[in-house]
Amino acid sequence: MSIRALSPEVASQIAAGEVIERPASAVKELLENSLDAGAKAISIFVEEAGKKLIEIADDGFGIPSTELELAVARHATSKLVRSDDLFSIATLGFRGEALASIGSISRMIIVSRVENEREGTRIIVEGGRSERPAKVGAMVGTVVRVENLFYNVPARLKFLKTDMTERRTIDTLVTRYALAYPEKRFKLSQEKNVVLQTAGDGDRRAILAALYGVDVAKQMLEVIAEEDGYKLTGFISPISLTRSNRRDITFFINGRWVHDSALSAALLQAYHTLLMVGRYPLTTLFFEIDPREVDVNVHPAKAEVRFRNQDKAFSFVQRSARKALLAYSPVPRVAPSLWGTARTAPSESTSVGLDWAIGHDEPVNNEERPAAETQSPIVNRQSEIVSRIPLLRLIGQIGAAYLVAEGPDGLYLIDQHAAHERVLFEKLMAQHEMKKIPSQSLLTPAVVTLPPQSAQLLISQLPALKNFGFDVEEFGSNMFQVRAMPTLFTGSDSSAALRALVEDFEEDESPLQDEVEKRIAARVCKRMAVRSGMSLSNEEQRALLNDLESCDSPRTCPHGRPTMIHLSVDLLERQFGRRGAR
Repeated sequence: MSIRALSPEVASQIAAGEVIERPASAVKELLENSLDAGAKAISIFVEEAGKKLIEIADDGFGIPSTELELAVARHATSKLVRSDDLFSIATLGFRGEALASIGSISRMIIVSRVENEREGTRIIVEGGRSERPAKVGAMVGTVVRVENLFYNVPARLKFLKTDMTERRTIDTLVTRYALAYPEKRFKLSQEKNVVLQTAGDGDRRAILAALYGVDVAKQMLEVIAEEDGYKLTGFISPISLTRSNRRDITFFINGRWVHDSALSAALLQAYHTLLMVGRYPLTTLFFEIDPREVDVNVHPAKAEVRFRNQDKAFSFVQRSARKALLAYSPVPRVAPSLWGTARTAPSESTSVGLDWAIGHDEPVNNEERPAAETQSPIVNRQSEIVSRIPLLRLIGQIGAAYLVAEGPDGLYLIDQHAAHERVLFEKLMAQHEMKKIPSQSLLTPAVVTLPPQSAQLLISQLPALKNFGFDVEEFGSNMFQVRAMPTLFTGSDSSAALRALVEDFEEDESPLQDEVEKRIAARVCKRMAVRSGMSLSNEEQRALLNDLESCDSPRTCPHGRPTMIHLSVDLLERQFGRRGAR
């Protein structure tokens, strides 16, 4: 086959594939253009997850009528002049590809007006071909309307995720930019719903409260650090506020949202030894650095950067975050007076704080509970070994996290959190199977505020929650009211369970339809179970141990993590040298 030059249409679609991967990519490019134009108010309207329509309007400087036709051409930009400018980029956009790329895979209409012109100018670009600009009435600023995205590249449409996932991606993007630019007014509407609206008063903590709720915003720890030309500001979560994934670790470098594994590693290093395995902080950090010290011309979507001195940047972020973390949450120290052998009776202040009817409210009827329904929804049923544990004699609790018990064949160390998870899960699934989940109305309904992307996800799961005895309804924009919850969880934090449920669903790109209800049960039980670090009374320890013995699958929690470790008598004798190694 002979070599030939690509047509402009094919070349532009190839370029667009690198820059515009999904509807959120188009929103990002247009949003950054509005910010570069000095906009103080930005309105985003989306239909059908951005595939049918994306419209972004701003009150920025606008595009002069004489330059509008050039603005939609490839490699046309007002932000670079010389090649040297690539090494000191202070704007969000600089390549001059965004508008041309979007126009090549959609029907794009741009209406813009600058302050010194009496009329606005409109240009239409469809499939990479533009019409002649025309004069229209318009306010100062720019409105970009993108219709039928990817209409001429249907293969790209097939690779898009579900509408819910694409909407969540857009919500997440705009939410993060709202945090990065609190002095700007953002309004995001999906179909007829206003998903996000900020005041633009510069108060980041107020935006955090609007997104995550007042309780979360109050807990966030402020970071302010400056050193050798580096500046780090923003918020990190205390060790008591964590997520089950890294998605809420957000970094902006000179106002640009980036994915940088080194910075994320530096942040996690600041939390070293303070968080449980598999838990991650909630952070929004803004790193300001001399543009000459960072290269942003690395990734087609400008999502990655390279530092001139990566080790120095890593160390600065790690030390700054650790300093803020310890300033607000000092590592507890054990007073010398507490060392000793004296035992004290458990007091009310050291109790678990839960009504232990949760774990031991009634005898378990093993004949009435279908064994197949009490298996873990996550562990492969074919590989799970369902085996009973012998009757155990409680010895005590160590580390406020583990129970020690003696069995006929050795010593058992039991993880109290994982064990309680299993107990709650089997009780809840047994009630669900019999369609008899008693529900308790809350004296004061709990109000939960969620980020826009999480709120949309929860709405789709409300019917499943109702089947488990939760009465949850929408209570305003991104707000929900919990009116009732299963009697099994009476006395527990309903709002915390709701948050944990949404977080874990976000981990699953598309939960198995046949397993959704079991996943809900497992996640709710995980949050409601007694936590590590809680001292239990002897009665509570025995109740938990008895309930675990009655479970059909006592050796693992619903997520597959072991509930106990068995040390046989034979192993102990070999460890103490009473028998030779075999």
